Amino acid sequence: MSHENSISGKAHSVKGQPLNVTSDEVTEAATGGGCGGGLGSATRDAMGKIERELREFETSERKRLGIEDGPKHWNDAYRPTMTVAERDTTTLLFGGLTAAHDALIEAGIQSQGYKAKALKTPDSEDLQTGKEFGNRGQCNPTYFTVGSLVKHLVDIRDKEGKDADQIRKDYAFVTFGACGPCRFGTYVTEYRKALRDAGFPGFRLIPLSQEGPGSGGGEEAGLNADMGFYVTILKALFAGDVVNALGYRIRPYEVEKGATNAAKKECIVLLQDAFRNKRSILRAMWQCRKIFGRVKVDRLQPKPKVSIIGEFWAMTTEGDGNYHLQTFLEEEGAEVEIQLITGWALYIFWSIAFDIRESTMLRRRRGEIDRFEGLAPRKGIFYAWLAAKAVKAVFYSFAKLAGLHDYKLPDMQELADLAKEYYPSQLRGGEGHMEVGKVILSAKKKKTHLVISVKPFGCMPSAGVSDGVQALVTARFPDIGFLPIETTGDSAVNAYSRIQMALFKARIRARDEFDEALKKKGLTAEQAAGRASARSRPMDAIRYPAHAVTGTGANAVYELG
Repeated sequence: MSHENSISGKAHSVKGQPLNVTSDEVTEAATGGGCGGGLGSATRDAMGKIERELREFETSERKRLGIEDGPKHWNDAYRPTMTVAERDTTTLLFGGLTAAHDALIEAGIQSQGYKAKALKTPDSEDLQTGKEFGNRGQCNPTYFTVGSLVKHLVDIRDKEGKDADQIRKDYAFVTFGACGPCRFGTYVTEYRKALRDAGFPGFRLIPLSQEGPGSGGGEEAGLNADMGFYVTILKALFAGDVVNALGYRIRPYEVEKGATNAAKKECIVLLQDAFRNKRSILRAMWQCRKIFGRVKVDRLQPKPKVSIIGEFWAMTTEGDGNYHLQTFLEEEGAEVEIQLITGWALYIFWSIAFDIRESTMLRRRRGEIDRFEGLAPRKGIFYAWLAAKAVKAVFYSFAKLAGLHDYKLPDMQELADLAKEYYPSQLRGGEGHMEVGKVILSAKKKKTHLVISVKPFGCMPSAGVSDGVQALVTARFPDIGFLPIETTGDSAVNAYSRIQMALFKARIRARDEFDEALKKKGLTAEQAAGRASARSRPMDAIRYPAHAVTGTGANAVYELG
């Protein structure tokens, strides 16, 4: 007996439940009646019967499984954190940026009437703690930052003798969150999981949105993340940027080792006092100018200039998370150009305006809005533009008073235009198109001798850019030195070895520029040093040579006149 005849006319079932549909009806529906000329009435009836039977079966199964309302997607909903009544007894913990930023944010939060404490820069012990209590497959910024919090709470428990209940009452952790194709969107969940497994279930976490106010947790929330709160945090970030940028400009050329770090520390203490007591930040910045100005420098040195870009946390942290990359480069004789957090704020506002334009264009093409309804998007674009203008105004005010002259924040539209051939601006995650734009800009304007893109092992947005798109970029701009570095928290020796090889070429380029500058000026190195010391205004720390070529040393020669 054939297979066809063996099933013909028999009823079918789904998971043991009989369907009142025979094989003949299934064949009728599948073949369109066998006539090849469209669907006949018999075929439509057969298909309709099958659909009805399947819907009835689905309904019965949902009822049996208790899911009649349909699938419920998992949602890490906001949970009550800190109430107003608990504000005076709760210390807000936070961290993850540079030491300067964390110190100033701590003072800024305290100025808003909260108790606050910045965690130390995460180290390798924090990494191991994060791996012990965190999920597998996370990128190392998660392990470092989660481990830093867990280890801090464990130290409080073990060294201060507080139990888990008391720690939950006395502390809460504040962190920023976001969405996108990155594990950053799951950080809060990772914190909860690790804290629970480490013996601190229910520890209070307060997630804030990097887009701005409106995420503090409702009217009864103890942390009132309003406009005033965010403005204070932003000012602390901008001030930290200025102090860090001055430090990286001055430290490679300091005559007395350690003088720059001492000046930086003094300046941070001064700014902390200004934030904490709500005194003039501008006046404090002016005082920082005098503090940094006391550092003696010698910029007539051919040092390679190295720019650090990449994943936000990996390029920002100054500890084991990126193998102390900034310190290592300076010890190898390089001048480091860092990416400021102010640039990230500009990117956020640029992205808001860009998304509004794209959405408006699509809706117009579909005929969903007319010219009058188009006024609302224009208002949104204007507010984003105005916010970016305000950010620049505050930053440049701080920079000018502190002595950070001739520093130019990145032009977001310029970066997007440079990168669009290689990386669409619509793609988000990590720094988006900015990594590509920064490399091209560095090549075209001779900004650096070497660009290092640092990111955690497995970072989806950044690794895809640096190891993929940048191959085409560097092929078209062969003069730019580019080195991608992936960090895992260990294997520092391998990273250092690769960096040293790339620095070898960068040093040669810096030396060649310096020698060329001396040749054009008709000077020897000794004559250039003598002329610099004989000037009515000898080199001071806050004076930075105007850009002519890449290297600061060569630019200092050209300024001798």
